[in-house]
Amino acid sequence: MSHLTGTLLAFCAGALGALVFGLIGFPAAALTGSAVGVTLVGLAGLRFDLPVWMRTAAFILLGVNIGTGVTPETLQAAASWPLSIAVLGASLPLGLAIAKAGMVRWMGFSQRDAILASAPGHLSYVLSMSLEQGGPTAQIAVIQSIRVLFLTLCVPLLVSVVFGASGATLLPVADMTLISLGLLGLAGLIVGYGYQKLRVPAAFLMAGMTVSALGHVTNLTPGRLSAGLGDAAFVVMGTMIGSRFAGQSGAVLRNSVVAGAWLTLVNVITTLMAVTVALVLMGVPPAVLIVAYAPGGVEAMAAIAVTLGLDPAYVAAHHVMRLLILSLLLPIWMARIREG
Repeated sequence: MSHLTGTLLAFCAGALGALVFGLIGFPAAALTGSAVGVTLVGLAGLRFDLPVWMRTAAFILLGVNIGTGVTPETLQAAASWPLSIAVLGASLPLGLAIAKAGMVRWMGFSQRDAILASAPGHLSYVLSMSLEQGGPTAQIAVIQSIRVLFLTLCVPLLVSVVFGASGATLLPVADMTLISLGLLGLAGLIVGYGYQKLRVPAAFLMAGMTVSALGHVTNLTPGRLSAGLGDAAFVVMGTMIGSRFAGQSGAVLRNSVVAGAWLTLVNVITTLMAVTVALVLMGVPPAVLIVAYAPGGVEAMAAIAVTLGLDPAYVAAHHVMRLLILSLLLPIWMARIREG
């Protein structure tokens, strides 16, 4: 099967999954449905890889859409974020230590591999560290992907069912013009390459958010992303999440399921603990705290915030800080193991 054919089949599976989830009323259907559809065909043996330009375009579009929700009012609310981010930062090493201990004691992981497998996010960074040190990179990728897939599916369902989040209430009503979209896309691409050189996490998503937020705060590029473009970007995102299971052997999958379930359980418990502390200290609505603290992908969680009508700037800021904290925490922890 050619590379192009595999990619087309993956998109068909993603679109079908999005359609089915939309028909049954599942939250964030374009994202969650496509992730499930592509995961299933990946587990069935389909091999594919999305072109870099397509991933980049999807990230910029998602960032642009998220940035349309940034208003002067949301910027004023940012005064309460440092304390909220501090609570998040305290929960990260706690969850990592618990997950690592379980993987070492019960699942036979080495200290080094357990740390990388237990990291609550920053997948590309974690996998690059594993490759450099000759670790079981494929197994770590599957374990981390189980966490991402579970949270992508369960966070929107939990928030919408328990808290009654509606959707898209923070975005402008009218679609932006093609000229505005083109300018934001071009600016997002340029800024994204700059962010990459600066090693900013989720560089192109953050670039799209940056230029869009500036354009909307100043009213130079009013309007929101059209529904069709937004859904297309979500399907690409879901396809990327599901693609991590493509071509994995049965042995790797079987050995990784228990570890992935353990990691997810620990992440959920520590997230709910952090949400409770932040709720008591600051009184931020629990729905937005759950999406901001849940250790899923930056792009996926920020996109979920938009679809559920939550503050996307608050959510994105917390997820970016989570990655920055992990960027500092993981090398320090790995160095301590080598010294020990």
